[in-house]
Amino acid sequence: MSEMNADWCFVAPPTRIERLEARFQGHAYTTHRHDTFAIGITLSGVQSFHYRRDYRHSLPGTVMVIHPDEAHDGHAGDARGFHYRMLYVTPALIQDALGGRTLPHITGGLSTAPSLQRAVRFLLTSIEAPLDALEEAAGIAELARVLEANSDTRLAHPRTAPDMRAANLARAYLDAHHHEGVSLDDLERVTGQERWTLSRDFRALFGTSPYRYLTLRRLDLVRQRIAAGVSLSEAALSAGFADQSHMTRAFGRAFGITPSRWRSLLCHDGQRRKGLAAGNDVYL
Repeated sequence: MSEMNADWCFVAPPTRIERLEARFQGHAYTTHRHDTFAIGITLSGVQSFHYRRDYRHSLPGTVMVIHPDEAHDGHAGDARGFHYRMLYVTPALIQDALGGRTLPHITGGLSTAPSLQRAVRFLLTSIEAPLDALEEAAGIAELARVLEANSDTRLAHPRTAPDMRAANLARAYLDAHHHEGVSLDDLERVTGQERWTLSRDFRALFGTSPYRYLTLRRLDLVRQRIAAGVSLSEAALSAGFADQSHMTRAFGRAFGITPSRWRSLLCHDGQRRKGLAAGNDVYL
């Protein structure tokens, strides 16, 4: 971070949701997909990205809502670079807050709705410290409420309601065994649900397939291990990947950068503050 506009990324202390702050001068991420809601706010510059067959530009104060399993990229819209904060919320947390109703959907990926701005700022203001448990729960509940209130697409309800019990059993099993090999036979045995129905219901409730969900949980562990300073090969093997190459391919598809690039972007709060002091960035 020796240069005024050096790229950097600060990851907040972990809670049930992931929060980060980052600044990029030019290209940030290649096309990739999360299995979470990626919801954030641009603080300065122009944050540009391809999303749902269009080209979006987020200006300061604009809220970005990227839905699970939607392909997108990211880069600066002009020479100034861009600075933003983002939170990643699993669909399961939104489902819990909505009582199993259809996941909300903001088609364009951008919003300037004041209620949504307030809900996002609430969860992203104090990024240097972990969220208090009650603070986080209240923030998630409010975020789910305003997402639903601002949803501009009412998806048709399926003829048969998804089996939430079976889907939750599958999710819990994947969480507990993400470092192991898991098959659809295993999920059928655990849930008592036929595999194709289970896969359909899992995607309807959690926004992605069981396989993608398992891969992302492994990659969560990879990122934790890399941040702790272990080698890329050790991180790959400890997370259940066959080898480092397998992990690197999955990492790029999920996050749009290589593991080594992500490691180089990570900074501690002192570096973050130094980087902010060098520019004219704003705080929430």
